[in-house]
Amino acid sequence: VQLVESGGGLVQAGGSLRLSCAASGSPFSINVMGWYRQAPGKQRELVATITFSGGVTNYADSVKGRFTISRDNAKNTMYLQMNSLKVEDTAVYYCNAGGVEIMRDKYLEVWGQGTLVTVSA
Repeated sequence: VQLVESGGGLVQAGGSLRLSCAASGSPFSINVMGWYRQAPGKQRELVATITFSGGVTNYADSVKGRFTISRDNAKNTMYLQMNSLKVEDTAVYYCNAGGVEIMRDKYLEVWGQGTLVTVSA
């Protein structure tokens, strides 16, 4: 199972970006997906999570009201719409998924390679 992120880039403060994360490879029944980020010199932190069955979401306080996480179950894809971006949102954003690899009936936690988001003043 692989996670492939896209959508990062450079944007001015106040602008918007949309990140995508697609799961591919071995059939994978996803329970939950999430976005994490790591800024230079800081620890990786949770941004938002979403359950695939009920669409229950959870956000870090720092992004509430600005970021929206969503998913497309049919495509095994998750999105993060980021609005009103701030300089402090600059980080490498990582996609994470937890679920069952169907062919092996094994629970896995998978990480993407990360995508860089840079917000300029």
